[in-house]
Amino acid sequence: MKVLGAVLGLLGVTSAVSMQERHAKHHRPKRDACSGNSATDRQTWCNYDISTDYYEVAPNTGVTREYFFDIQEVTVAPDGYSRTAMAVNGSIPGPTIQADWGDTVVVHVTNSLASAKNGSSIHFHGIRQNYTNPNDGVVSITQCPTAPGSTTSYKWRATQYGSSWYHSHIGLQAWEGVFGGILINGPATSNYDIDKGVLFLNDWSHQTADELYDSAQKNGPPTLDNGLINGTNVYGDDDDRSQTGYRFNTSVTTGNSYRFRLVNAAIDTMFKFMIDNHTLTVIAMDFVPIEPFNTTVLSIAMGQRYDIIVNADQSDANESFWIRAIPQEACSDNDSVDNIKGIMYYGNSASTPTTNEYTYTDSCDDMSMSDLIPYLKQSASLPYYNSSEPVTLGENSENLFRWKMNGTSMQVYWDNPTLLQIWNNDTSFAQESGVIELPRANEWSYVVIETSLSVPHPIHLHGHDFFILAQGTGTYSSSAITTLTNPPRRDVAMLPGSGYLVIGFKTDNPGAWLMHCHIGWHTEEGFAIQFLERYEEARGLIDYSSLHSTCKAWDEYVNKSDVEEEDDGI
Repeated sequence: MKVLGAVLGLLGVTSAVSMQERHAKHHRPKRDACSGNSATDRQTWCNYDISTDYYEVAPNTGVTREYFFDIQEVTVAPDGYSRTAMAVNGSIPGPTIQADWGDTVVVHVTNSLASAKNGSSIHFHGIRQNYTNPNDGVVSITQCPTAPGSTTSYKWRATQYGSSWYHSHIGLQAWEGVFGGILINGPATSNYDIDKGVLFLNDWSHQTADELYDSAQKNGPPTLDNGLINGTNVYGDDDDRSQTGYRFNTSVTTGNSYRFRLVNAAIDTMFKFMIDNHTLTVIAMDFVPIEPFNTTVLSIAMGQRYDIIVNADQSDANESFWIRAIPQEACSDNDSVDNIKGIMYYGNSASTPTTNEYTYTDSCDDMSMSDLIPYLKQSASLPYYNSSEPVTLGENSENLFRWKMNGTSMQVYWDNPTLLQIWNNDTSFAQESGVIELPRANEWSYVVIETSLSVPHPIHLHGHDFFILAQGTGTYSSSAITTLTNPPRRDVAMLPGSGYLVIGFKTDNPGAWLMHCHIGWHTEEGFAIQFLERYEEARGLIDYSSLHSTCKAWDEYVNKSDVEEEDDGI
């Protein structure tokens, strides 16, 4: 396979034996005595610190965190406008999974949805699932749908720390309300006093995502009605007597510093986030701690996360400040562009702020790569695998929009996931399944994604933190890769409109891993491929009993309910 040229001949790091492989050869070490950290020393954790190579080492806590989730149909009014939705344990967002670095997490997910065709799953976004690929929760890739009335259990180890979210990975359920936070305690690159937890940014419509999908695939992305901050907002202007709903608000005390864990869980909205009159210190992106940098305006794309610290450095009088999530009109259509707001207040109660937003340029670009410097320095190496994935938009035989990567619009079947095909030794993967095989261990793979269309896309890869080797507008040239030394690492990055994104990752995690656009409409319209990494080892990780029982229950449900099988639904 051809190797990218003109990469300056820089040397990368040598590959190391994975933590799982090392533990297979040696006895598990004694459990670590974990005392966490304090407000004056956030850099330490247990016997480790922020400099520890978390790709190779994690505390052995011996602790299992167990959660029980019930996916239900509900009626909600997050902005005062009532509609049907789906929820985890009756709430949107659902309960937050909390664990410490090194813990084992077990999540039992029961599908209590009653409507036909409502299989479900839970995907743990950004969790590497190192050697636990069958627990990735992706329908048609790692499992069949969890049938109504059935339960699927997932188990994985928190080898990373930081902030993320879980969501359904079938159809558009994630944007019907099936999502919640993941908070994994560990060291941080800057001190703070109080952890405010996960703060979700969502777009929202008064019709369900499924109701809007027909229009999306015929006419392009629809204009959404509103947006939410941590599951709530108003609808209508402040001077409108018919305004409904209420705003998210949070209190602070002068002199304290606060950590917020931002998650963009939108179906199709790039946000600029800001808190009036306050500077944001950014300490992590996705699950990657970074060298802290300051900004007043933070760009956050669909599926991305940023951990920020806010110093309460204003008066302790009863002052209130707008928290703003501003849809970027360059790539997002929303009827409430200026009114997706919450309130951060000093004193005893929130009042309506009179503060002004920071100046910003409307755009759908990621934050500058020069700001996103991983604290744990890692380098890429020259690739053994090299693929080019041009992105195009076409129509199917029914004149419905379908996105393509490398000429293929992904079509996969709910009842025959990739892992079941692997278990059955069926290697005749159909072209429309988008399978790219990576058979060799610990080799570097580069993926060049480019588009001549003006639409930008957030690209998400499961099972890996990828290296952002190049990102820009215009036609890609190998000279765009200027360094392999400690480039930004994350699991979601923007493919600019009329531009390119080059990512690199090492084949250190056997399994079937999806890569897709995290715009909900686009994923459903086929914008995805999958990497089948180290086939034989991936097959050896499959728990056939669990896989088979989930698929059997789905097949029985389909036969009993006369449900028509789908050829998408990732």
